[in-house]
Amino acid sequence: MTEPDSPAPPRHPPALERKSYGDRIFKGMLTVAAVGLPVLLGFLVFELFAGSREAIARFGFGFVTSSTWDPVAEQFGAWPLIFGTLMSAALALMIAVPLSLGVAIYLTEFAPVRLRQPAAFVIELLAAIPSVVYGLWGIFVLIPVLKDSVFPLLQSVLGFLPFFQGPIYGPSMLSASIILAIMVMPYIMAVSREVLLAVPASQREAALGLGATRWEAVVTTVVPYARSGLIGAVILGLGRALGETMAVTMLIGNRHEIAASLFAPGYTMAAAIANEFSEAVTDIHLSSLAYVALLLFLITVLINAGARLLIWRVSRGTTAGSRVL
Repeated sequence: MTEPDSPAPPRHPPALERKSYGDRIFKGMLTVAAVGLPVLLGFLVFELFAGSREAIARFGFGFVTSSTWDPVAEQFGAWPLIFGTLMSAALALMIAVPLSLGVAIYLTEFAPVRLRQPAAFVIELLAAIPSVVYGLWGIFVLIPVLKDSVFPLLQSVLGFLPFFQGPIYGPSMLSASIILAIMVMPYIMAVSREVLLAVPASQREAALGLGATRWEAVVTTVVPYARSGLIGAVILGLGRALGETMAVTMLIGNRHEIAASLFAPGYTMAAAIANEFSEAVTDIHLSSLAYVALLLFLITVLINAGARLLIWRVSRGTTAGSRVL
């Protein structure tokens, strides 16, 4: 006679499948943060649009193409501000990108091992310096050197170009671009260095095994393999250059006009908002500054969206390595 089967013991879920209250709370916090960011962005856009509604209704799209900025006559146009913002950021990248990539390549490929980490640490510290400190250094150190030595040399050598003609001022578009380049270089250097370090050693070894020199291996293998990350580093620097306020305000001269000479003063959108927002007394002046802020936001979003598209197109199909190998 067989004994009846004993009841099966209760089955407990594995420990990894159990959800503690801490995990649930952490998941809820992450969900709230993920949902809250788009909501905050929506509120930001709404506030900018609401604040600039009067200027939009009065000036329309002509606000973007007009060059007049006269608070007394209540006539406002943002084209010199847009031009100054884009021009200063472009000049800053033209100066910063070659230097930053060169330093990053040197630290990852050619520098002595004992020098790499201290140099990288100093570069990361430069990114933490407040912009107002850069501005003060630019006023008391950089501008005198540029005005007395660098700008006259550029004018004597490249004076046949309209960009280097006219009277030499201290605060100018070129001065602001140089201080911007100094400010964005630590960001581009640090990110580029991390991207180059992430390139597999097999890529370098394959190029060296085929007879390439160290420099040829870098140019033909390492840089192409990491180009999507390097583009991302450049875009990070561009975002910093577009939104920088205090250092540019202190060195650009704050003149609301477009000049062909880089020695002439200029103006940027962020500098105009910082200078005039506390002094604006009329509703249309405040609304025009909000309109400028809205345009700056749109320009930043469009540039970053285009950059993401560029990175996606560049990195597509290249995850297995460089095209050279």
